[in-house]
Amino acid sequence: QVQVAESGGDLVQSGGSLRLSCTITGLPFGNNAMAWFRQAPGKGREAVSCIGGTGGDPDLSDSVKGRFTVSIDKAKNTMYLHMNDLRPEDSGTYYCAPDRVWRYCPGSWSSTARYEYWGQGTQVTVSS
Repeated sequence: QVQVAESGGDLVQSGGSLRLSCTITGLPFGNNAMAWFRQAPGKGREAVSCIGGTGGDPDLSDSVKGRFTVSIDKAKNTMYLHMNDLRPEDSGTYYCAPDRVWRYCPGSWSSTARYEYWGQGTQVTVSS
C-alpha cells in the first residue's frame, strides 16, 4: 500500500524560509518522479515542482523559480522542498505525489491527472 506523508508546514513571516518533507512508502523509492503541488483556499491545486526519482535538477513553476528548490534523500525515502524568500501568495496546503509511471519528469508533470497517491498535505502560512 502506497502512503504519502507531508510535513514541515508552519507560519512564517514574509521573506522567511521553510523546508517541507515528503515521505513515500510502498513504492521502490527512486522509481518514480515526484512532484509538489499547493492549494490555496478556494483555488485549484497548483503545480510547484517535479524531480526525477534519482534526483537531479528539478522542474519548477515560474512562480517559485529562484526561490524554491527540491532535493531527495533516498536513504530516508524522503523528498524535500526548500522554500526561501517566502511571500504571502505562497500560502496554502502543500501536497506531494509520486508520478504514476515515469521515473523522470514528463512534459505534463504539472497535470494532477498524472498522480494517484496524495498525502494529507501540510499547511504553509506566510504573513506579510
